Formats: sequence, C-alpha cells, structure tokens
Amino acid sequence: MSNNNQPAAKASMSVLFGAAFLMATSAIGPGFLTQTSKFTAQYGAPLIMIILVAILMDITAQMNIWSIIGVSGMRAQDIANKLLPGLGVFLAIIVAIGGLAFNVGNVGGVALGFNAMIGLPEKVGAVVAGCLGIIIFLNKNAKTIMDKVATVLAAVILITVLVVAVISKPPMGEVAKGAVSFGKFPTMFVALTTLLGGSCGGYIPFSGAHRLVDAGVTGADNFR
Repeated sequence: MSNNNQPAAKASMSVLFGAAFLMATSAIGPGFLTQTSKFTAQYGAPLIMIILVAILMDITAQMNIWSIIGVSGMRAQDIANKLLPGLGVFLAIIVAIGGLAFNVGNVGGVALGFNAMIGLPEKVGAVVAGCLGIIIFLNKNAKTIMDKVATVLAAVILITVLVVAVISKPPMGEVAKGAVSFGKFPTMFVALTTLLGGSCGGYIPFSGAHRLVDAGVTGADNFR
C-alpha cells in the first residue's frame, strides 16, 4: 500500500531509466573503480569469482530493497521508523554521513577526469564539478534534468568501460580458470565486502528506488 491516497503514476521509460542509471552511476564511481583495480592487481584472475558473487548479492539486495520501497511508496527511513521507532533517524544519519564521504570522492573523481581529458587543474575541476551539481539541484525541474543527465552519463560510462575492456584484451582463458579457484575464496573475503559495499552500499541501493517514489511510481500495480 502507498502512504498516500493519490493514484500511482504510470512508469515512463524516462523515469525508469533515470532511476536505474542514477543507481548505476553511483555504483560505478571512482572509489569502486579504484578498489577494483587494486584487487585485480593483488589477486589477478581469481578475482572474477568474487566479482560474480558480488553481482549476485547486488541483484538480490537491489530487488529486495526496490520492491519494499516501491510497493510501500515510502522512503527507507520511514519504513525503518515503522519497524522500530528511531531506526529511520539512525539510518538517515549514517547514510547522510556515508553519502557525504562518497560524494566528496565523486567530486574528486570528476576533477581527475577533467585533468586527464583537458589538463584542467584538480582544484579547478573540483569547483566546476561542485557548481554543476548545485546548478542541477537548484533548478525547479531538477528531477527531470537528473533523469536525463543520469541516463546520458551512464551510457557514456558503460560505453567507456566496454571500450577499455576490449582494448585491454584481458586473458579470458585465465579469467575462466579463476572463476573456479574456490580454494582462494577465503583469502578474498575483504575484497568481496569492499566491492559489495562500493557497488551496493550506503545511499546507492536507495537512490533509484527513492527516485521512483518521487515520481509516484509506487504500489503493487507497479511491482513488475
């Protein structure tokens, strides 16, 4: 049941893609890419097993969280408060703290990107990135703009990752063998928890679902 008496909105492709890509661009930020690079250098091909497990756990968590938030029509902190008074406040605080830390990293990532592409000094790039974010959220049509920006940037990221994957020519034979190196799994537990947190932790799993709530795409009728 939704938490209001308004009828659920029809899920448009723009809203659906915006919600999905908002979460996706959050999950594949500079921190996650740096962590993946570090663990790849440390463990090599066997890391593929950890990546596959993390993907399955990500999908499970996302479907669970999105289903609960979407059908209820309530944000995560409101659901948590109904389960246990005060839990939602605690959740909001820790997510806000984590979100601040992650987004400082995201702004820094944009600055590094500007520096790599056009040689812009990191400090200037960070200011530009921060100003772009402020401009988007000050606009009265911020939700619509965010959907479009998230979709475009996510497409750019996915294409870039695909191009890099092809150009780098990874040894697929070794990767396939690494997928069944079960003996090394216990030694990579830290890598699993780190990559899982980087791709599906903090505000990331809530961002897309909350976007659907903002758009009114809620209730059992929109479960699919």
